[in-house]
Amino acid sequence: MTIHERVEKVLEKIRPYIQSDGGDISLVSVDETNGIVKVSLSGACGTCPSSTATLKGGVERMVKQEIPEIKEVVAV
Repeated sequence: MTIHERVEKVLEKIRPYIQSDGGDISLVSVDETNGIVKVSLSGACGTCPSSTATLKGGVERMVKQEIPEIKEVVAV
């Protein structure tokens, strides 16, 4: 399984929680060389002031926990 597929699997676990708050998250790209995942937050998450906390405290933490090769998750 590729890192891209592994990241998508983690996002599938997180997505229901984000959708329950009226938002959504989608994978944009995975830079395997630098360990950076780019995601897009949409819906309520696109304008929510807490989206940065959700991204760093929730999404990034879970992705890094399950895929140690990933160093950062950023919103684009």
